[in-house]
Amino acid sequence: MAHQTSPQKTREIHSNHFDSTIWNDFPFRDDDIIISTYAKSGTTWMQQIISQLIFNGQTGLPVADMSPWMDLRIPPPPVKMGMVEAQTHRRFLKTHLPLDALVFSEKAKYIYIGRDGRDVVWSLFNHHSTANEAWYDALNKSPGLVGPPIGKPEGDIKEYFQNWLEKDGFPFWSQWENVKSWWEFRNLPNVYFVHFSNLKEDMPGEIRKIAAFLDIPIDESNWDAILEHCSFNYMKNNASSSVPLGGIFWEGGAKTFIHKGKNGRWREVLSQAESDEYDRIAVEKLGTACAHWLKTGEM
Repeated sequence: MAHQTSPQKTREIHSNHFDSTIWNDFPFRDDDIIISTYAKSGTTWMQQIISQLIFNGQTGLPVADMSPWMDLRIPPPPVKMGMVEAQTHRRFLKTHLPLDALVFSEKAKYIYIGRDGRDVVWSLFNHHSTANEAWYDALNKSPGLVGPPIGKPEGDIKEYFQNWLEKDGFPFWSQWENVKSWWEFRNLPNVYFVHFSNLKEDMPGEIRKIAAFLDIPIDESNWDAILEHCSFNYMKNNASSSVPLGGIFWEGGAKTFIHKGKNGRWREVLSQAESDEYDRIAVEKLGTACAHWLKTGEM
């Protein structure tokens, strides 16, 4: 049986990306939505889905501006807090923190998105390898950097994956502790789990479940528009609205950030033994049930 008591914050995380202290005095509203993932697990997609549900299929929404990554070190907390405090619509905010470094509120609803770590790394490599100097400067030269700066990836995707697996999320952060921290509280009434693969397989069905969890009635007359605006092709073609700062941190712009949205690309690169080693470590770190969900989307 999953742990049912309310999650408690037990630590702060500071790094080249994180400043977890922003949540400590965050004034939650009764209808806040918090989107949480490890990284490259469908965060931008979920932000788009929720924006479409809240705004009933509108086009041209500046989703990245509306839904900031709160615990990213940049811009500094006072700037970000001012932005979200000024919002009058239902807020939908983003975090990549493990739950034990996040302030958990009974007022908010939390959506956690999972994705097989192998698929995550293939997306992460694109994200990292196409980042430009402005991205590195923003992370490494802005005040508040803790620990070593982040550098350009070395080697090919296979080497990148092996480093990520052996060094527990290097050069970013641990997927295992992120997923496990949320998994323990998956049965709380204001926590809802979504899997990237299930969204790919049945986006309409999954969006209806998300809407039900968020208590957002679907306007059936705009349903087709909502689905169209949540499609990968639409998001790719309108990427500048969905990607932070319109994609200025990536070579090729926002369309580079929204890459392929495909699973299983690692099958062409990893040997069976290497894939099996990932599976073994996932079970060791997460337990059988959680590892199975992360791999398949099956609870």
